[in-house]
Amino acid sequence: MTLPLADALKGRLIVSCQAPPGDPMRHTDTLVRMALAAQAGGAAAVRVNDPEVVAATVAAVALPVIGLWKDGDSGVFITPTVRHALALVDAGAAVVAADATARPRPDGSTFAELVAAVHEAGALVMADVSAFDEGREAAEQGADLVATTLAGHVPGSPAQSAPDLALVADLAAALPVPVIAEGRVSTPEQAARALDAGALSVVVGTAITAPTALTKAFVTGLAR
Repeated sequence: MTLPLADALKGRLIVSCQAPPGDPMRHTDTLVRMALAAQAGGAAAVRVNDPEVVAATVAAVALPVIGLWKDGDSGVFITPTVRHALALVDAGAAVVAADATARPRPDGSTFAELVAAVHEAGALVMADVSAFDEGREAAEQGADLVATTLAGHVPGSPAQSAPDLALVADLAAALPVPVIAEGRVSTPEQAARALDAGALSVVVGTAITAPTALTKAFVTGLAR
């Protein structure tokens, strides 16, 4: 990983500016404004889905953009192929986030091939993993950062209601590349604990940028 980006992210917040299909917030201009709000609040970088939104965010926001492309809703669908990854680089992403779990990719390619293509195109790769062995293998295959994004979301990865700080700590102690804590970080206190566990940086999404989900949580909590 290049030193300038590591320095920019160290001990700081990455905000995931996304919205699920069908959500009223899923509009390019709205998502760009989310990213601008994150920048105004002091975020170090933003994580953005879809090449169109990546390009618009890169044009508007003076922060590194971590791009991903969710294609589908099952199996490997976070930047599943080299084609998806290179489209994000073309859109201006400084870092491409991609599923690096042990599951087969839809086109039969390997994570290592995606990493090589992204590096050749001049960008970095964030490996989204669910388990320790996946993180170790992703680093061996050239990932520049390893994120715990998929912990609890893949068969065999224990579901949790809080960040998997044990996984963060294990990866941070073992890997030669920085570890990013992502997934179910709901409070500033949890984010701080993730840094204490060894994370370079912390990604927060729903707790900051998902008013629909947050409203539903309050509605559920008030139900009698």
